[in-house]
Amino acid sequence: MIASASLRFGMVGAGGIAQAYAQAFRDTEIATLVAVADVRTESAEAIAQSIGATAYESHEAMAEAEQLDAIVVCTPPVTHRNICADLANRGLHVLCEKPLAIDSSSAREMFDAAAQNDVKLTMATKFRYASDVIRAKSIVSSGILGDVILFENCFTGHVDMSQRWNSNPEISGGGVLIDNGTHSVDIIRYFLGPVAEVQVVEGRRIQQLDVEDTVRMFVRTSEGVMGSIDLSWSMNKEQPYYLSIYGSQGTALVGWKESKYRRSNDTDWVKFGEGYNKSRRFAARSKTLHEPFAAKTNCSLPRKTRSRRLRSSRQPTTHFTTASGNRSSRPPGVRHRSTLKACSQQPDRSRNDPDF
Repeated sequence: MIASASLRFGMVGAGGIAQAYAQAFRDTEIATLVAVADVRTESAEAIAQSIGATAYESHEAMAEAEQLDAIVVCTPPVTHRNICADLANRGLHVLCEKPLAIDSSSAREMFDAAAQNDVKLTMATKFRYASDVIRAKSIVSSGILGDVILFENCFTGHVDMSQRWNSNPEISGGGVLIDNGTHSVDIIRYFLGPVAEVQVVEGRRIQQLDVEDTVRMFVRTSEGVMGSIDLSWSMNKEQPYYLSIYGSQGTALVGWKESKYRRSNDTDWVKFGEGYNKSRRFAARSKTLHEPFAAKTNCSLPRKTRSRRLRSSRQPTTHFTTASGNRSSRPPGVRHRSTLKACSQQPDRSRNDPDF
């Protein structure tokens, strides 16, 4: 349990995403980054010096030397299981960057370790903290758009992934589906609740990677809402809105530069947001960085995921169609079907950035 309102954080990993976290810590008074660990000591030292923290060469050394409340894990996915489970066994709360893990057994071990040690483990999400997304959720919840019928999401852009670890399945667990699909599944659950069915169809592999670079996801929620999601590192759909929510009485659009809604009988759109800015989003998220821990929320994976609202008692179903047209229960990448499923069970740009 965390009693202090000002939390002492450590951070494991000192790569690109860690730089954004460091800035977030600079912009908040409710949490302090006091230690940074990375096997590349020079990288850990660079971030540590910039924020007045102490650098370590391993997460073990950091955990043993510091009095910490929680840890942010910013390392590649293949390392998440060992690091997060070890930290949980040390009694530390963990905010783990997405994707959570490269397979379901790893994710389960992580959450089992957290449950056994009565600590919190949650996957980092950001779009649910975007002001326009929060306002859109309020609009949908108010009922002025009627019953939601269709939900569309698009995260696409031209990004050369050939030299990035994200395209190495042994490190990442998969391609664009596990990388950006985690955001999409979280957004859908934030708006519409549990996902009952998922189908993923892989497009052409333009970049000749060992993982998929373009997919389309079809989902159905337990309430019967349909969803369509486009994810790609190899094309840009040039759409001004990354979320489109269609209801029986109106539409809400959440965009990169503006967000708006209109009821079916209205002539004019009502603007409710200024769009998405990644830098601004991390700064805003810093204000809520402590919430998963201070509020004592438990985002552990349920042992079984079954909605009483489903007509049948079957588990959420997932089907994948590869670029060659073969259909199977395994995703187009190597291991990531299970991780996508793990993300879907949690309760709750720049154009050259694969993470938007």
